[in-house]
Amino acid sequence: MVEIGYKLFTEAHSAPELVKNARLAEDAGFSFVSISDHYLPWISNHGHAGFAWCILGAVSQATSRVRVATGVTCPLVRYHPAIVAQAAATAATMMPGRFELGLGTGENLNEHVTGGIFPISEQLRLDMLREAVKIIRTLWKGEMQDYYGIYYTVDNARIYELPQELPEIRISAEGPMAAEVAGEIGDALIHFEQKPEEVIETFRASGGEGKSCMIETVVCYGRSEEEAKRTAYEWFPVAANKGELNWVVPTPTHFEQMQQMVTPEDVAKTVLCGPDPEKIIEKVGKFVDMGYDSVLIHQVGPEQEAFINLAHDVILPEFGIRPPRPEATGRMVPGPAR
Repeated sequence: MVEIGYKLFTEAHSAPELVKNARLAEDAGFSFVSISDHYLPWISNHGHAGFAWCILGAVSQATSRVRVATGVTCPLVRYHPAIVAQAAATAATMMPGRFELGLGTGENLNEHVTGGIFPISEQLRLDMLREAVKIIRTLWKGEMQDYYGIYYTVDNARIYELPQELPEIRISAEGPMAAEVAGEIGDALIHFEQKPEEVIETFRASGGEGKSCMIETVVCYGRSEEEAKRTAYEWFPVAANKGELNWVVPTPTHFEQMQQMVTPEDVAKTVLCGPDPEKIIEKVGKFVDMGYDSVLIHQVGPEQEAFINLAHDVILPEFGIRPPRPEATGRMVPGPAR
């Protein structure tokens, strides 16, 4: 059975809102939540970019069943891999058996802020990711560790706060080159919808056979299709950008300039917009048919609670997912009468 997750989008919601939405998503029956890890928002009117690792601590205490993942953290420039190893190990102790570390090669938007140079070459970024994952897995063995590599140094490091069950590492892949690396070094895959069939086939052929495959899809549920298109354009115009732009552009101002080059209709070619849940169900079903066992739904815009209620009532039951009875958790999903 497919597992369906809910996106915690740090760039567009405050930390308290994200914690509340994580709890509501658990009550509604979502199998997992995944949190973005940004230093800057894509565009300034998002107005938020809280520190994901602080929010994870709060989510760990506000939930008890739902699995929690970073979606995704970049261990290349802004974070040293040794710091990510420590943060993830601590998070896993807060959520035994529920935490998953999602890693990727990141974007210049976030990675340049500490003065480091973000590599434009995808191959170089992937080589750095290989080394970063090696360091993380080495430190998770415990004991004092040293590492002297091409890109990183670890000197007399030891993680003392290790969980009994180490988290899986899910590697992000936008295209076949990254999918090949993900199959080689990752426990699982996450893809962001650009080339779903090619990426999953490459991942499986490169060591990923039998491993979990997740895909993130973006929707904008709203009262009408036109209203949803306007919301998607206002909140997530980056969906219309082509090629490598989203990975190399350095500031929200640049993304706002690119927003002027696209239209709501352009964004709606990628973001499924409107009030019809059957279209979301159909889209999820297509990914399941491709072989994805997990689908992460990113609801764009302010209507988070309404979407969570829609998922509880219509979308999740279509895939055989039923939330626990309210009395089992002592909480109910607030919202309009069903």
